[in-house]
Amino acid sequence: METTGWRPPLFWRAAQLFARGLVGALGRLEVTGDVPAELRRGPLILAANHISPFDPVVLAAACRARGVAPRIMATGGLFRAPVIGALMRHAGHLRVDRGTAAVHQALDQAATAVAAGSVVLVYPEGRIGLDPGMWPERGKTGVARLAFASGAAVVPVAQWGSHEVLPYRAPKGMLRGLARAVARRPAIRVHFGTPVLLRDLHRGTPGAARRATDRIIDAITEELAPLRPDEPERPRHVDPGRPTDTSRSHRRHTSG
Repeated sequence: METTGWRPPLFWRAAQLFARGLVGALGRLEVTGDVPAELRRGPLILAANHISPFDPVVLAAACRARGVAPRIMATGGLFRAPVIGALMRHAGHLRVDRGTAAVHQALDQAATAVAAGSVVLVYPEGRIGLDPGMWPERGKTGVARLAFASGAAVVPVAQWGSHEVLPYRAPKGMLRGLARAVARRPAIRVHFGTPVLLRDLHRGTPGAARRATDRIIDAITEELAPLRPDEPERPRHVDPGRPTDTSRSHRRHTSG
């Protein structure tokens, strides 16, 4: 059961230090932007784009650099894995069984966690994005509903470069990807943006969750552009095992 004033266990903070070392061994981590000091211990929602299986490691390291220890909403497959699943549960991360009715239960648990003072990290896209240009896809409304239910601030987090470390189909091709990263040491950039304003949207109003979700994805997209200035259309690094899907392409909205 959640209790008010939840704090991350020492194990998770140690794991974040390990993540920083791992990312440093495989690439050059560049963290920009910040999380307001009053929000670093929660309640807070971090909303990040999802481009690679390596994202959780990168974001754990970047959050450590900003003094934040988030609880990550992660796919149920990780929690079913031997050893890793137990470690995920011990660290306080939140299980999401996508494509099942349990997704709603996961949102309830996340809302409870945020209300208890946690920082929760979510991927609004709901999967590793398959946009051909690797720009954020149209988001699922879960992050907006979480924000409405908890009243917590939403900070957009943009990242770029983790796709050059692990391939989409990892563990297939993982060793080759890691060796390539060690040799080339790609720049891995993470930027913490300005909190997204959602105060003018009201829970229960028709279309509010969709508008809030689009606003969050717009903010992530805006923060991502400066991280890839020489790759405005398509990424230089192309993963041949990564499928593409334009059915969820996101068209940026200029107003809420």
